[in-house]
Amino acid sequence: MGRLADKTAVITGAASGFGAGIARRFVEEGARVLIADINESGARDIAASLGDSADYCRTDVTQASDVAAMCQAALSMSEKVDILVNNAGVTHFPGGLETIPEDEFDRVVNVNMRAVYLTSRTFVPLMKAQGGGVILNIASTAGISPRPGLSWYNASKGWLNTATRSMAVELAPDNIRVVALNPVAGETPLLATFMGGDTPENRERFLSTIPVGRFSTPEDLGNAAAWVCSDEAGMVTGSTIELDGGRTI
Repeated sequence: MGRLADKTAVITGAASGFGAGIARRFVEEGARVLIADINESGARDIAASLGDSADYCRTDVTQASDVAAMCQAALSMSEKVDILVNNAGVTHFPGGLETIPEDEFDRVVNVNMRAVYLTSRTFVPLMKAQGGGVILNIASTAGISPRPGLSWYNASKGWLNTATRSMAVELAPDNIRVVALNPVAGETPLLATFMGGDTPENRERFLSTIPVGRFSTPEDLGNAAAWVCSDEAGMVTGSTIELDGGRTI
């Protein structure tokens, strides 16, 4: 029996990248998973590939009505939601902090920050009523060791780490654990934007800052998330865990 047997998880931004990797690992560990993503066709494909243990829901995490519908979709799969993974995230193209267009700044704030407020407002009352749960926030090493040219993205992930700690302290009496994972840049659709273009030169420059010599992978995130969200990690809350190959040392 898997370490997540009989648990139901909602994963935002799960149509690709880290979210898809987490979803796959959760299903392998016995969980029921709702794939939530603004990319409906991608979410449908991932859910179909995971079989009867997964369903999907088209969700814009910046919209309260969509988040509420996502919660109802999860409850149609099970009478409770044990795990919420706030994975949906965006970045802006690298550039001087004063040059980033206002609409790009707003998008980073809305997806990386506002969405966590909306999911918390929706799922925390449910978790309190059912006696507990786990909230996993996917942050970034950018929030710990910022890279130049990504200032507003860096700030949003630093905010998420602080929010994780604050949420953990507040929700611990309700048996709700809150943890953040901080991956280094990964082999996901966002990589090209982080690097300012996916070229051999940019890859070499980024990889030179990671001691283990590779990017993070969806499998890395899935493996870590499966443990963090399991009962084996029952004493872990408020932690912001680096999955960075030594990047932030």
